[in-house]
Amino acid sequence: MKNTFILLLTLLATNGSAQFPKSLKDAASKVMPAAGGLSNDDVIAGLKEALTKGAGNSVSLASVADGFNKNARIRIPFPPEAEKMKSTLSTIGMNKQVEEFELTLNRAAEEAVKQAVPIFSDAVKGMSIGDGFAILKGKDDAATGYLKDKTTTSLTNTFRPIVEAATKKVALTNYWTPLANGYNKASTFTGGKAVNPDLDAYVTERAIAGLFILLADEELKIRKDPMARTSDLLKRVFGGK
Repeated sequence: MKNTFILLLTLLATNGSAQFPKSLKDAASKVMPAAGGLSNDDVIAGLKEALTKGAGNSVSLASVADGFNKNARIRIPFPPEAEKMKSTLSTIGMNKQVEEFELTLNRAAEEAVKQAVPIFSDAVKGMSIGDGFAILKGKDDAATGYLKDKTTTSLTNTFRPIVEAATKKVALTNYWTPLANGYNKASTFTGGKAVNPDLDAYVTERAIAGLFILLADEELKIRKDPMARTSDLLKRVFGGK
């Protein structure tokens, strides 16, 4: 107790021009770690480790064959902007081509996310969190949401060329072009409007969204399942939440 008052007096003496704390509790919070021995730095380190671990697991799940294609929660469907095109193609007997095209969309995403680990790692390392406790005590996907808010733009800019390379590698345009041409030819008789959606942007957006869905799952595991806390830091930070 004596040491606590000494610390408080030191704080007040060295910050004479600062506003007097409203209570001893406010002052003590500036010099003492939180209950359970956790400091804000400890919490931030734990959040970063959780996100790094979750990102690695998410990429591992999504980047394998059918990681997107056979996961209904993140599978990339025919572009919504071209739903009329899909319906028309099905009507004229091109169901197989539509299915092959949708498979190719997902193969492109699976190929692209293989490069996501270093992108996520750099983003996590660069995170600057003022109040780690707010995220720790927040919603079950609070850390994922924070990372999403801070990195979606940069991830999009980084993912776009990866997706473009992936779509070329899996010959996406070889599927899209005949589908588009088939629909546009039919539209001259049906009065439909020709389509040319930006497929790379679409796949990029859906690939990133899918990864964040998986990352939120991983965060939830760490928050709720003690077995998912695979380090002493994770056990300390999330064990007493």
